[in-house]
Amino acid sequence: MIHRFARLGLALLAGLSLLLTGLTGCSGDRTAPGGDAPPSFRTAASTAAPTRTAPSSGLPTVREAELPREARQTLVLIRSGGPFPYAKDGAVFSNFERVLPQRKRGYYHEYTVRTPGERDRGARRIVTGQRGETYYTDDHYQSFREVVSDEDR
Repeated sequence: MIHRFARLGLALLAGLSLLLTGLTGCSGDRTAPGGDAPPSFRTAASTAAPTRTAPSSGLPTVREAELPREARQTLVLIRSGGPFPYAKDGAVFSNFERVLPQRKRGYYHEYTVRTPGERDRGARRIVTGQRGETYYTDDHYQSFREVVSDEDR
């Protein structure tokens, strides 16, 4: 009888440990004690090597032509006002990770970039700002690159 309670207690502790570990991996406030995002969250995403930093955001840049085909297709949908394939497209992006420049709530909106082979929305997004800024992430908000057109370079 005592062994059954001990096993039950250990199972509960293991489950609680897994739950807490999963919660700490969720999107949220990832700032360092000094208030800045850790350097790993400011690094460039993996698909195209950025060559410049945007003066407006301080983030690495990527030319629109260098984005994956699916991201360019999402930009076409954004510019035409839709229709969008995902219900959450156009939702307010809250910038909890604090990688993008700080703005008032409602300033940014996010759109899903389809990822071939993914069953869900995947990790790729385009985030737009009210002043026309466009940002791309392929690692679910850990890093962003500001999208620039070829004329902006």
